[in-house]
Amino acid sequence: MPSPELGGRTCSGVSSSCSSVARRRGRLLRAQQLVPVVGYLSSLSHDETSHLIAGFQKGLTEAGYVEGQSVSVEYRFADGRYDRLPAMAAELIRRPVAVIVATAPPAALAAKVATTTIPIVFVVGLDPVAAGLVASFNRPGGNATGITLITGPLGQKRLELLLELVPKASTIAMLHNPVSPDAAPEIRDVQAAAQANNLQLKMLNAGTPSEIDAAFTSVGQQRPDALIVGTDPVYVIRREEITALAARLQIPTIYPFREFVASGGLISYGTSLVGAYRQAGLYTGRILKGAKPGDLPVQLPTTFELVINLKTAKALGLAIPPTLLTRADEVIE
Repeated sequence: MPSPELGGRTCSGVSSSCSSVARRRGRLLRAQQLVPVVGYLSSLSHDETSHLIAGFQKGLTEAGYVEGQSVSVEYRFADGRYDRLPAMAAELIRRPVAVIVATAPPAALAAKVATTTIPIVFVVGLDPVAAGLVASFNRPGGNATGITLITGPLGQKRLELLLELVPKASTIAMLHNPVSPDAAPEIRDVQAAAQANNLQLKMLNAGTPSEIDAAFTSVGQQRPDALIVGTDPVYVIRREEITALAARLQIPTIYPFREFVASGGLISYGTSLVGAYRQAGLYTGRILKGAKPGDLPVQLPTTFELVINLKTAKALGLAIPPTLLTRADEVIE
């Protein structure tokens, strides 16, 4: 009987050429099966974070893995709908994947709940020890490690920078998402700084598009002297809208990441998101090579970016103090 077609040939009997084709095909199939699969679980959206994904892919490449060749990546994006994350995490586990990369606190917490065995590499702004993601920074233990951006404790610094821009400010508003896992420590830090500077702090709760619109309507009515935008992932997704609303209301606003200033925001202070995602790629590569996540210390940022948009400052009628300009890591003109 004729044998199946192999590699474009039809083989009859047991010829050496047919056996060679079969062996080559078998080796190819085994090689494909050996390519590890990484699950990428994001609280954000693809379109708004494509540059961060590129940073992650760069880290993977530096670790010796090229997506589509020596590693496969399964992407899942919640688009700011955190309730979708548990099902997405479960889907990746069923796939199954060798490592889960979880970006932003909601995704990291969903992954941690979903598995205690599959390695997790997270990128979060909160304290991963306090959140229960790891046992300690130096010896995480368990199946998770990653990068923390230390977003919450920077609230005081952001308020101080805002006061350099608007020294006569007496009332500050803060946009935050009350359901975000890292909201509480961030709020505490800003409240303490406001009290120390004898400032009135108005909290604006917003976690959905309609709530963001309502919050800025409130800003327009209450007219605070300046605004702090929190670190919730939803705000990163909607940064174009948020910076446009702040510009329309002519309110000096400080943001947590460079991406907001690149979208037209006034000033930002925080860690580099692209750098953090690159580090996540490097850690993923190390784990794929056999490292245990519990042995890899949680990475802390060593540098912080101060970015200023002079065009936006001019539109607001603000003169940026020379001392602030000289400290800026990047000035967008």
